[in-house]
Amino acid sequence: MNLLTVENISKSFGELSLFSNISFGINKDQKIALIAKNGSGKTSILNILSGKDSSDSGQINSRKGIRISFLEQEPDLDPKLTVEETIFASDNEVLKVIQNYEHALLDPEDADAYQKAFEAMERYDAWDFETQYKQILFKLKLEDLNVKVGLLSGGQKKRLALANALINRPDLLILDEPTNHLDLEMIEWLEQYFAKENMTLFMVTHDRYFLERVCNEIIELDNGQLYSYKGNYSYYLEKKEARLEQEAVEQHKSKILFKKELDWMRRQPKARTTKSKSRIDDFHTIKEKASQRRKEHEVQLEINMERMGSKIVELHKISKSFPNKPILDKFEYNFLKGERIGIIGKNGTGKSTFLNILSGTVQPDSGKVVIGETIKFGYYTQKGITIKEGQKVIDVIREFGDYIPLMKGKQISAQQLLERFLFDRKKQYDFVEKLSGGERKRLYLCTVLIQNPNFLILDEPTNDLDIVTLNVLESFLLDFPGCLLVVSHDRYFMDKIVDHLFVFRGNAEIEDFPGNYSDFRTYEDSNIQENKASKEKANEVKNTKNSWKEEETGKKLSFLEQKEYRQLEKEIQKLESQKLEIQNKFADSTLSGDEISKLSIQLKEITEAIEEKTERWFELSMSMDE
Repeated sequence: MNLLTVENISKSFGELSLFSNISFGINKDQKIALIAKNGSGKTSILNILSGKDSSDSGQINSRKGIRISFLEQEPDLDPKLTVEETIFASDNEVLKVIQNYEHALLDPEDADAYQKAFEAMERYDAWDFETQYKQILFKLKLEDLNVKVGLLSGGQKKRLALANALINRPDLLILDEPTNHLDLEMIEWLEQYFAKENMTLFMVTHDRYFLERVCNEIIELDNGQLYSYKGNYSYYLEKKEARLEQEAVEQHKSKILFKKELDWMRRQPKARTTKSKSRIDDFHTIKEKASQRRKEHEVQLEINMERMGSKIVELHKISKSFPNKPILDKFEYNFLKGERIGIIGKNGTGKSTFLNILSGTVQPDSGKVVIGETIKFGYYTQKGITIKEGQKVIDVIREFGDYIPLMKGKQISAQQLLERFLFDRKKQYDFVEKLSGGERKRLYLCTVLIQNPNFLILDEPTNDLDIVTLNVLESFLLDFPGCLLVVSHDRYFMDKIVDHLFVFRGNAEIEDFPGNYSDFRTYEDSNIQENKASKEKANEVKNTKNSWKEEETGKKLSFLEQKEYRQLEKEIQKLESQKLEIQNKFADSTLSGDEISKLSIQLKEITEAIEEKTERWFELSMSMDE
């Protein structure tokens, strides 16, 4: 069933044309991701779909009566309302019923009002809905319903807006970078939620694992053209590569034909016949086709790094705490040359504070940070670039000099450097305030790297960057010979570039884990399964001490059902391990298209098997609990 159709929409800002005459449709239960470079108009398309903005031409046709929710990058919420009031401010009928019921509970003497509220809860089947929405709030760490929105952080506001969107269960949910400001636990929960729910999604996200596991269609806006791929991220990569290869073949043929026609043009006499004029027109068409160049600028980061001495950075018994929140407790660590460390942990465990202490912007309560004489930090913070009124892109770079030193004694001008960071000559003279969020982040990243650091500290560098830029950044970081310390919620990014992790558990507990993020998840899941098995064993021992009469009356499962129940647990555990193993394989950049397709099919089959067996396990467990 078609929910929304986009027909030939275009959008321009002055002389800048973002896109023109693009068309596509959104059908029920589709989970579509839009991929495009920063500055291509992704957010503008989402604004047009949601009705927040209008296109210059074309039209949007939506099915009558459908509810559309839009999660913006920067949600517009009423700061005067509480979290609970924000949730109940929507036009969702079931939420109104729940609100009336909760008000009736506060006034038990009004029996008629309570009875009406109770009957409405029954009529709308609101009991399950209430459980679901409270679970969503709990998962998104929004337990305090009475706090005012104006007192929330940017991340908390984003999570509240996301909760609102999920709770309202719209017919079409439009999402702009839904994983931004979520910690890894929340991202994985949201991933599982979307994968199992029959929801229609249209999203922009840079999280490639999220694209892989949630989306069933990818739409790519590339050089003004729209390409559709009916599959997940792996399928998109495979088919895009095939398309580019075909375009390269056609380009080569066009060049050969152009040379042939050029020879003919040079041999033409001045007096031309009607037939030759027709051929001349064809020649100009061929010339235009042959001279087309794909704007696939690859950033070549060849910046020279200053030499590092034997002493890098030493942390001696560092302690730091805030009121009722210990961050570090006598933490010690000596960084070695070429170390690549990722930092993970829930929001509020002190990851950014740790980076600030290391870079000297925040002082520890006690302990000492010893920095080697040759160490030069490059610190990319979440705050981003400071915009100065009237400043142009080229001016931002020239603050650091007109020329940047490169390897082998070479140098590059500020203009050439910007071109390598995907800013063409025309874009370089745009005002910084006109740049998209992703373009500003790209410019800021450039300003950090050109300062020639040998110790890079990156705090959420992947937020708002498009996938093309992410691949470029990853390639650079893989070649970077200095020390690297990075905080990121992008699991694909972390898997690719770090060798070990600092796991911030909270309450000043920091674990040094020898592996990347997927290794850590496998380890954590195995621990969970082991703990579960230990508890089950303990319960079995306890049950054997009960009399046969108690055992007989306490359980309603037959012997065969009990055997099936235990077997299902083993099978689910085995399938989960296989699922993790396959997911980890997707991080291998050397996989061929056929291998990716096979892995995708295997992953789908295993996921379906897990869901089927888990459903049966729940049925049996409910009987045991009764």
